[in-house]
Amino acid sequence: MDNNDLVMELAAGVGGQEAMLFTADIFDMYQQYAAYKSWSFEILEYFPSEIGGLRHAVASIAGPEAYKNLKFEGGVHRVQRVPKTERQGRIHTSTMTVAILPQPTEIDLSIDPKDLRIETKRASGAGGQHVNKTESAVRIVHIPTGVVAECQEQRSQLKNKEKAMKVLHAKLYNIQVEEVTRKRCSTRKIQIGTRGRSEKIRTYNYPQDRVTDHRISRSVHHIEKFLLGEELLDEMIKSLREYADYESLMEIISANEQTKLT
Repeated sequence: MDNNDLVMELAAGVGGQEAMLFTADIFDMYQQYAAYKSWSFEILEYFPSEIGGLRHAVASIAGPEAYKNLKFEGGVHRVQRVPKTERQGRIHTSTMTVAILPQPTEIDLSIDPKDLRIETKRASGAGGQHVNKTESAVRIVHIPTGVVAECQEQRSQLKNKEKAMKVLHAKLYNIQVEEVTRKRCSTRKIQIGTRGRSEKIRTYNYPQDRVTDHRISRSVHHIEKFLLGEELLDEMIKSLREYADYESLMEIISANEQTKLT
């Protein structure tokens, strides 16, 4: 799957408006990282908050080795800082989650049209007359699994349907991938790459100007530079890939030793 494109889903977690502001920061970081890597970045869903934060967003990222580089970014990202909304200068802890879904090829996954329920509705949010008069938003339900995908970013119902199908394919394919990963995982594997939404993977500590990835116990300074989505983020991702390769090698060696013993 390393050569696959991907769908990235971001959602605000614990922390109210501050969590939404942090989610917007992380969304911008990945959009800038895609530009840094010369990948395409297409927004499929984007639901902002009232003060400039982000409640939930979905984006499609395509380019050479996109999934290979971003597959370890899934999980809980935590921020520790004084929120813009805090008047007494207290440090708050907030979270947001990232899910990385590999985009399947036509060979990887086929969906029977009979298994789909497609609904249309008027788009919500800003948009003037267009929002009020056209049912351009599309919601697709995969009946056997209950998996839902929506899109309302485009004025065209047809384009929204195409984008919603892209998200649905990724979600269904991800279910298959997670099942395979679960069966393959050994007890010594550190869970890098399982894209667990409940796993805290990284902390952005503003008072200490430090970003720490808890899976590899690596910290870097200059948070603002890290959030630019350029060299510092790229170096962290390379470290994660190297550590994951090491863990995979150890797993193979361990499996071979067990085979010899039996």
